[in-house]
Amino acid sequence: MSVQPTENYQFETGVYRPPSEGGSFSLLVRFTRNCPWNRCGFCAMYKTEKFQLRPVPEIKADIDAIAALCNALTDSDGRVCQDAAVRLISRRPALNNHPGFAMVYHWLHAGGKTAFVQDANSMIMPTDALVEALGHLRHTFASIVRVTSYARSKTIAQKSPDELVAIHQAGLDRLHVGLESGDADLLKHIKKGVTPENHIKGGQMAMAAGFQLSEYWMPGLGGRQMWEQHARNTALVLNQINPHFIRSRPLNTVPGTPLCDDEAAGRLTMLTAHEQLRELKLMIQTLEVTSRVCFDHAANYWTDRRGNLLFTHSYEGYKFPEEKPKVLERIEQGLLTDNHRPSRLLL
Repeated sequence: MSVQPTENYQFETGVYRPPSEGGSFSLLVRFTRNCPWNRCGFCAMYKTEKFQLRPVPEIKADIDAIAALCNALTDSDGRVCQDAAVRLISRRPALNNHPGFAMVYHWLHAGGKTAFVQDANSMIMPTDALVEALGHLRHTFASIVRVTSYARSKTIAQKSPDELVAIHQAGLDRLHVGLESGDADLLKHIKKGVTPENHIKGGQMAMAAGFQLSEYWMPGLGGRQMWEQHARNTALVLNQINPHFIRSRPLNTVPGTPLCDDEAAGRLTMLTAHEQLRELKLMIQTLEVTSRVCFDHAANYWTDRRGNLLFTHSYEGYKFPEEKPKVLERIEQGLLTDNHRPSRLLL
């Protein structure tokens, strides 16, 4: 890695990342702060925070500080050295409270292969600035083989095809997009700020530019009131995008959010786990894609008659259309069991 001599190990680390970029797998590098939209009715993540674009020199300084820390934690052969970490903390005790210190240490242990650009929508950055910051990240850490980020469909669609190609070529490989639903009425109700057409356009443009694309949808989002249109229209939108990954994130209402208020007032009747499987069955039956369909989150906890999870939580999921019959068969197994408990996780 390329780094200027420095012992300034101060850099920002955001809180949120997709599960597939978590644990020890990805270096978290903050290009923006918080969420520029911040109005979704199900989300409580950034509600008390203001969105900010970070200047490119500030981002580069963070990358350099991370690189300096990496150098301090590795031996002459580039291997992570626990003794070096102990000596560094004894010399710089403040690192004990540094939110990024353990993240960098474990990332190095995992091989330093992937990075996740934070926060909620890095694609909103001016293209030249994003390209410059990505270039510095890639130049500094030659070991990185994949860089990913959250993005909004509408933001992607507002870039030109040439801009998207430039961003991809600068080193951003995969986009994680919160589709949530493909139903126009439901998208409007949850204040997603996009239409099905926006989702389709943004998704298709991302695919055409060469990005790997993960689209997230939320079983249960429409409750009993809108479950059927939610399932069918979500599948129809995904059919037109045909992303690399389709990831299931079942709804769990969070106190203080509009959807939680809807539930308390009786405007939203949450689906039981059994009812979620009925919704999931319709969605999967309608789905005609060559994507990998994934259940890589703890909220996908439906079980079969033996109490085993219906679906693997692997980040690679099931390859469609080849494994579509297998997923439908697993859903049928779940529908035959006592999956009637409420679909709420105690987090």
